Amino acid sequence: MIIAILSSFMTPFMGSSINLALPAIAKEFKIDAVILTWIPTAYLLASAVCLVPFGRLADLYGRKKIFGFGIVAFTLSSLLCAVASSALQLIVFRILQGAGSAMIFATGLAILTSAFPPQERGKVLGLSVAAVYTGLSMGPVLGGLLTQHFTWRSVFLVNLPFGIAILLLVLFRLKEEWAEAKGEPFDLKGSIIYGIGLTGIICGISLLPSLESLGLLIFGAAALCGFVMWERRTQSPVFPVSLFTTNRVFAFSSLAAFINYSATFAITFLLSLYLQHIKGLGPRDAGLILISQPVVMAACSPVAGWISDKIEPRIVATVGMLLTTLGLIPFIFLNQGSSIPFLLFGLIVLGIGFALFSSPNTNAIMGSVEKKFYGLASGAVGTMRLLGMMISMGAATVVFALFIGRVEISESNYPALIRSIGVLFLLFSTLCFGGTFASMVRGKSHLTQ
Repeated sequence: MIIAILSSFMTPFMGSSINLALPAIAKEFKIDAVILTWIPTAYLLASAVCLVPFGRLADLYGRKKIFGFGIVAFTLSSLLCAVASSALQLIVFRILQGAGSAMIFATGLAILTSAFPPQERGKVLGLSVAAVYTGLSMGPVLGGLLTQHFTWRSVFLVNLPFGIAILLLVLFRLKEEWAEAKGEPFDLKGSIIYGIGLTGIICGISLLPSLESLGLLIFGAAALCGFVMWERRTQSPVFPVSLFTTNRVFAFSSLAAFINYSATFAITFLLSLYLQHIKGLGPRDAGLILISQPVVMAACSPVAGWISDKIEPRIVATVGMLLTTLGLIPFIFLNQGSSIPFLLFGLIVLGIGFALFSSPNTNAIMGSVEKKFYGLASGAVGTMRLLGMMISMGAATVVFALFIGRVEISESNYPALIRSIGVLFLLFSTLCFGGTFASMVRGKSHLTQ
């Protein structure tokens, strides 16, 4: 449990904390905005491409083994990023770091699910999910403080004690190994097609709303269609697509997770801009307000997971998605005069909604598959998270381009910024409300394996 919590915090924290260090990195290496965007994108891309293949490899060769390799790769690459002497070096090391992150995330949930009995699964997954959201939400706050006081390199160095502690625990305290699909062949061709398709989709989203993005999205979608056709024919697929056609709980729970992340990931980004530009707060004060949501979520997630062990996860997760929708709606009406208590109320409702949705939904996904697919299911959860994050930020990019244009945010375009934020929260609220139906129609999730 300690291993799972530490690793579940560390990898998302790295993904979100780097955003506050980007201006300092650009200044030191004297790079333009296009190259700068590849520093976070390279990490997300490598993570997304590697999650499903590494999840499958973990099922074949051992989850503890792949998890351990992931910790080594992530920790070593963090050190290399901290000592990088050029932007190109940093991007290459970020790719390695993203691959390490994929090994960790694709196996962490699977190890938890394997190690704990079904009647305790929701509770322990609740703790793990709380750590993920805490890492995602606290990343910008702590990343800003580290960059301000100890340079951007400290954002990477802070991973070293985490990585070393987790590795020691794995070596000396994690005795068991799990490889229920041992002996089956690995689908290398399918993994390559999957990687090419996902690369096209993610690069296309990152370039929105340019014309190039459309071509990349079409190319990525075509490659993923080819991947589905290949997976339906091969004897030992890297991702059994039949899970989406024959396993209703897995299919709709994965869709609900994707919708939830798509509707919520950009919240911190949007409210950070609102608090600093419209309300005139500093980064520290804005961070202290925004941290209210992950604190509530961290407190409620274990309880929500425990409830999902007693009550059908579908019901708990659907209530969570509805509460998340209700938490998003007030932000549609944000204006210059909106009060801080108004924001805090919305953030607290969101925190409770996230908690009630995330751990029961993860419990439903992990409980809906056979033991030999635990690594695969864990990789699917991570892939939904990363794709949702990209979609959420892609939507923000498109709306900002339409309402504000490609100019620096200044007092003259504050009205356009407020309109953009309102439109995005309207879009996210509608999307999240639609997600409640995906959550509700998934069917019963409780299994006894």
